[in-house]
Amino acid sequence: MQIQLLAVGTKMPTWVTEGFNEYKKRFPADCKLVLHEIAAQKRTRKADLNRVMQQEGKLLLQAIPKGNRIVTLEVTGQAWDTPKLAQQLEKWQMDGRDVTLLIGGPEGLSDECLAAAEQRWSLSKLTLPHPVVRLIVAESLYRAWSLNNNHPYHRE
Repeated sequence: MQIQLLAVGTKMPTWVTEGFNEYKKRFPADCKLVLHEIAAQKRTRKADLNRVMQQEGKLLLQAIPKGNRIVTLEVTGQAWDTPKLAQQLEKWQMDGRDVTLLIGGPEGLSDECLAAAEQRWSLSKLTLPHPVVRLIVAESLYRAWSLNNNHPYHRE
C-alpha cells in the first residue's frame, strides 16, 4: 500500500523536509509514505480567497491517482488516538487501495475535496501550521504502523 500525503504548499523549512523524510524512510516497502506538493495559488490583498481555495482543490483532486481512498485532514474530522489510527491503517491495508491524505492551503479544503473524501481525520481541535501537520501525520502514521507490527518505536 502507498500512503500519499498530498499537500498545498512548497518551499517548506528545512527542518520540516528533514523531519518528514526521516519518518518516510522508516516505512517498509509494503507501506510506503510519499509526499506530493501542490503549489499554493497566489494570494494578494484583493484576491478572492474562495476562488483560490477552489483552484487549489481542483489541483489536489487532479493529482489523486484513480481508485485511491481519499482522507481529508481537517479540524472537523474524527479524532483518532494512536490505537484507533493503527486500526484505520490496518483497515486501509486490508482494503487493497492506496490512500491519499489531503492537506489544504491556509483557507482549508474546497467543498469538492470534502465531498470526495471517504473519511475526515482531525489531528486536533487547534488550527495547526501546515508544515507542522506534515510532521505530525508522518510520525503518527509511523507510530501506528509500529504498533501494528510490534515494533519497539511505539513504546518509546
